[in-house]
Amino acid sequence: MTTAPIEILLVEDNPADADLMRETMEASKMHVAITGVRDGLSALQYLRGEAPYEGGKRPDLILLDLNLPKVNGKQVLSAIKNDADLRGIPVVILTSSSAEQDIAASYGLGANCYVVKPVDLKAFQSIVRTVEDFWFTVVKLPQMGEKIAAHRAFS
Repeated sequence: MTTAPIEILLVEDNPADADLMRETMEASKMHVAITGVRDGLSALQYLRGEAPYEGGKRPDLILLDLNLPKVNGKQVLSAIKNDADLRGIPVVILTSSSAEQDIAASYGLGANCYVVKPVDLKAFQSIVRTVEDFWFTVVKLPQMGEKIAAHRAFS
């Protein structure tokens, strides 16, 4: 029996970081489906089902960089948390900024978690695995409960 994948929207403009996150998460025991977009405008279009993203799957989790072209991460986060249809999706800020004002602003806008990307490759992979483990193993989320239970049963 196969289980439905856990849907992740990765909003990251750095191709190397996006590839590393994708590779690390796809190597885990969890069955994940990662949709990647490279700017804030595309993220909002995807979440709203607008062209060219009609029919995209609703993410169970959003990994959001702050430093994005077109529409920055704080604007994306604000739009998500102010939309009744989207606000229940957990948003993990995964960014290079350790600035206190970015951390405070992100939590003020409704971020569920704020993680600073380390520069070291192994530390970066460890952080991605920790985020994945926390959100898919420790936390109880209404949307993902059945998916995660099925994944645990077949891991």
